[in-house]
Amino acid sequence: MRVIGLMSGTSYDAIDAAAADLRLDGDTLVLRPLGMVGDAYGAEVREALAAALPPAATTLAEVCRLDTLIGQAFAATALRADRELCDGRAELVASHGQTVYHWTDGGRVRGTLQIGQPAWIAEATGLPVVADLRPRDIAAGGQGAPLVSLFDLLWLRGRPGTPVALNLGGIANLTAPDGTAFDTGPAGALIDAAVRHFTGRAYDTDGALAARGTVHEPLLRRLLDEPYYALPAPKTTGKELFHRDYLLAALATLADRAVLATPPVAVEPAAPTTAAAPAAPAATTAPTDIGALAHQDVIATLTRLTARTVADAVRSVGATEVIASGGGTRNPVLMAMLAEELPGVPLRTSDALGLPSAAKEAYAFAVLGFLTLHGLAGTDPRSTGARHPSVLGSVTPGRDGLPRVPRGLKQPVRLVIG
Repeated sequence: MRVIGLMSGTSYDAIDAAAADLRLDGDTLVLRPLGMVGDAYGAEVREALAAALPPAATTLAEVCRLDTLIGQAFAATALRADRELCDGRAELVASHGQTVYHWTDGGRVRGTLQIGQPAWIAEATGLPVVADLRPRDIAAGGQGAPLVSLFDLLWLRGRPGTPVALNLGGIANLTAPDGTAFDTGPAGALIDAAVRHFTGRAYDTDGALAARGTVHEPLLRRLLDEPYYALPAPKTTGKELFHRDYLLAALATLADRAVLATPPVAVEPAAPTTAAAPAAPAATTAPTDIGALAHQDVIATLTRLTARTVADAVRSVGATEVIASGGGTRNPVLMAMLAEELPGVPLRTSDALGLPSAAKEAYAFAVLGFLTLHGLAGTDPRSTGARHPSVLGSVTPGRDGLPRVPRGLKQPVRLVIG
């Protein structure tokens, strides 16, 4: 079956689409990658989304508007993927949507909201769409995350030692072979928040700002005091916790008022590094010398925070190698810091195993959609903490209804990239 997976992560910068031919061969799921395309959110959508996300207040009218705009954006990307990657022969779309809120209360997840109305995708492509993948696991007592964990478990099965799959998006998460899986904390979330606050740009291109800064140890110690890091797995987090105001509160406790108060000045926009994530069209930045703590030092410190907390999590599961994916792998400063924090533990990207690191999550959601359509579970309770495995999501019929698929198939126990 030819399936398109759609994903926009907690960095909310672009929509990634990956297409794959998927088939079950006994208890083995075979995935043949067909490629990836990516489309940046338009300025209107991105700005509206940024203004609506926690800790900001919003209205139901704005949520409705965003649900439609994001659904239409996902539909356009799905159409492009079908045309460019599938020769117009895709059979299913699996859409993660855009997470706007993940409701946690005392370590328990009570709800989650991903928007991007799948009816727009079904109408534009004519294909059935699997969406709303997270809530079923939460209803079964799970965290609803990280949902890529089943994909990782199947993919790494049989690999020697204790390989750990690591995703570096807005939030970092890992999966270990024993099923342990959890969000480690921020990957790009706080770095991006600082870059936007101090420069007006979307992210630290190639880690250039962090490379010019120096880690500020008092700020790092303050940030490492966050109670989330000490919580046991399974656990999940998001930008409900790790956002700009969280960072500014930490800076305020260190009395670096100059960092908060310096007015911005205009600079030239950065050149885009990928088609899926172009730089902001206009940028502002604080002057380089802004007192006791320059903004490059803040960004260097946040990059070290990600490396330290990820490394602590990796050590906690006894990893013998780390296989990383996600946008954070394109930040050479972050990857170098992570390697420093994990001496003796090989660090490689998923590209080395035949799975493009930029597309891995989109491929994972293509797999989850395929499993749902065939009535197979998309979760492992060891990873999410749920009471039982669950068939995930809701299905929006395509123009011709739902495709006929065989039932009674075996739950796969391994994934082979073929």
